[in-house]
Amino acid sequence: MVKVTLKDGSVKEFDSEVSVYEIAKSISSRLAKEAIAGKVDGELVDLDKNVTKDSSVDILTFDSEEGQDVFRHSAAHIMAQAVTELYPNVKLGIGPSIKDGFYYDFELEDKLTPEDLEKIEDKMKEIVKRDIGFDRNVLSRDEALEMFKEKGEDYKLELIEELSDDEEISYYKQQDFVDLCAGPHFPSTKRLKAFKLLSIAGAYWRGDERKPMLQRIYGTAFPKKKLLDEHLHRLEEAKKRDHRKLGKQLDLFSISDEAPGMPFYHANGMVLRNEVLKYWRQKHKDYGYDEIQTPIMMNQRLWEQSGHWENYRENMYYSEVDDENFAIKPMNCPGAMLIYQSNHHSYRDFPIRMAELGLVHRRELSGTLHGLMRVRSFTQDDAHIFMLPEQIEEEISKVIQLIDDVYSVFGFKYKLELSTKPEKAIGSDEIWDKAIDALKSVLVNKGLDFEINEGDGAFYGPKIDFHLEDSLGRSWQCGTIQLDFMLPERFNLTYIGEDGEKHRPVVVHRVVLGAVDRFLGLLIEHYGGAFPAWIAPEQVRIMPISDKHASYCVEVKKQLESKGVRVTLDDRNEKIGYKIREGQLKKIPYMLIVGDKEVEQNGVNVRSRDKGELGLVSSTEFVEKVVDEIQQKK
Repeated sequence: MVKVTLKDGSVKEFDSEVSVYEIAKSISSRLAKEAIAGKVDGELVDLDKNVTKDSSVDILTFDSEEGQDVFRHSAAHIMAQAVTELYPNVKLGIGPSIKDGFYYDFELEDKLTPEDLEKIEDKMKEIVKRDIGFDRNVLSRDEALEMFKEKGEDYKLELIEELSDDEEISYYKQQDFVDLCAGPHFPSTKRLKAFKLLSIAGAYWRGDERKPMLQRIYGTAFPKKKLLDEHLHRLEEAKKRDHRKLGKQLDLFSISDEAPGMPFYHANGMVLRNEVLKYWRQKHKDYGYDEIQTPIMMNQRLWEQSGHWENYRENMYYSEVDDENFAIKPMNCPGAMLIYQSNHHSYRDFPIRMAELGLVHRRELSGTLHGLMRVRSFTQDDAHIFMLPEQIEEEISKVIQLIDDVYSVFGFKYKLELSTKPEKAIGSDEIWDKAIDALKSVLVNKGLDFEINEGDGAFYGPKIDFHLEDSLGRSWQCGTIQLDFMLPERFNLTYIGEDGEKHRPVVVHRVVLGAVDRFLGLLIEHYGGAFPAWIAPEQVRIMPISDKHASYCVEVKKQLESKGVRVTLDDRNEKIGYKIREGQLKKIPYMLIVGDKEVEQNGVNVRSRDKGELGLVSSTEFVEKVVDEIQQKK
C-alpha cells in the first residue's frame, strides 16, 4: 500500500508503487493530459517516476512556474537535437529555461544567421512529429567522463569534472541525441505544440570573458498557439517601447563607446530625472528623512570592515591614492555607517533616517550591458534607518507605505518576495533567523501577500523585494528593504540606552526606486515615452498657423511659464500639419494650435496626446487645467 498526499492535503491510496503520471490520471484525465512533470517529497521528477513509499506528490502543469521551467527546458533539448542534426560538428554548451523562454549555447564553425533559425525551427517541427520520448539514464562519474569524451563534448566534460565522485550523474536520450542533464522533462517531443526561435547572440562560456565565445540561440515555447501569439505580440509592443530607441527619439540619453555602461543624460533626460528626484526628495522629507552625501571612493580597509572586500571584490573598481588602495563604492552603506559614527547617540535620537542619492560603480561584463537597465555607473536612492530593536516593525511598515505611495503615483502594481540567507553570508544562523522572523512578522501583520525566495538575501541580511509590473505585464525588481544586525557589529555602532549602558542599534537598508537609471529606463518603457504631464520634459508646445499669430503665442507662452509649465513655441516657417506630426513623434502631452479664431477669442485650440482633439478653450482655462494636472501628478 502506498499513500500519496496531494498538494491540497487530500490522500490517495494505491495497492503498489505507482508512477506520477498514473497518479495524475487517477485525479482526472485532463490533469494527466496537461501534466508536465511532478514533485515527489519536494524533488522534481519525470512523469514516469515511480512512487514506492508514502510520499507527498505535486503534479506540475504549465500553470506553475516550475512546470513552465520544465516545459521550456525540454524545448531547449529539442532545439539542441535539431542543431546537432543540421550541424553534426557542433559542440554543446548548456540550455536552461529562462523567464518566458529558453536558450542553448553552441560552439559552431558556421556563423548562424536569422535565416538559419528558420531551418532549425523546421527541423524542430520534424522532431516534434516523430513523438520521441525523453529517456533518462544514470551513470557513474567515470562512465559519464568516458561517454562525453568519446563524443568530443569538451564543455560537458568540464561540467562533469567539477562534480563529486558520489554525485548522481544523469543524461537524457532522444533517439541518437544525448545530453548531460539532471532533468526532468515532459514525456515526449510531441508535447511541444507552439514555439518560436527569437534571436542569436554571442555568449562567453559560463559568462567568463576569458573563455570561448559561443553562439546562443534564444527561443520561447508554450503549450498552445494562442499563448505563443499573445507573447509574440507583447514582444512586438516591447520593441516599440524599447527605452534605447525612445531615448534617442526623445533625446533623453545616450551611451558612448568612450564610457560603456555609463549613461550620458541629455537636457530632456535631465528634466525627466530631476522631476522624478524632486518628487523623491519631497516624499522623503514628508517621511522624516535627512539627505546625506558620502564620498565616491574610500579606503580599502573600510570595505574590508564592511565585508564587501570579502564578498563583493570581483564587482568593484580600484585605484591608488597616496600609496594606499582605495575602492570606488559599489554600495552606499559603509559611508552611512561612518556618518553615524561621527556623533554620539542616545536612545532618544531614534529612529535616525538617512537618505542618499549616491553614485555607485559596479564591474559588469560588457556582454550584459543594456541601455539604462544594466549599467556600470548608476545612482541608488539608498536610505539607512538606525533604530531600536523595538522600532523594527513600525519603521519597516513606514518604508512599505512610502514605497507604495511612490509606485502608486507612477501606476505600478507590485508583488513582494522575502529573500533568505544566501550561500555567501556573514553572521550566525541565529541572527539570520531573528532578522527573517522580524521581516515576516511585518508582512503578516500588514496582511500582505508574499513569496519566500530562498537563499537570495544580501550577504549581511534578509530582505523584502518589490517586483513591479509594467504596462506590458513584465516584472522588474526595484524596491528592497534589508534588515541588518551585522554591519552595526562590524562598525561597532553604539548608542546609550535608557539604562545608561551601550547598546547596538539595528539598521534597515532600503531603496525605493532602486537604481535610479534603471527606474528611468523602466518608466520610458512603461509609458512608451508618453510621460504623464508632470514629468514630461516638454509639457506644452504652441504652434502658430502663420507669422501673424506669433505675438499672441508669445503671450500664451509667458502665461504658462509664469506658472512653472515647461512650454516651447514652434514658430518655424513650416506647415501646421508637419509641426503637429513632429509634436506627436515627440509625445508632447499638449499641443496648442493658434489661428485667427483663437486670437479673436483669446483662446487656444488644444490637442491632447492622450484624448485627441479637445477644441477651442480660453487660454486662462487651459492654463488652470494643465497646472492642476501637473500639481496633482495625474
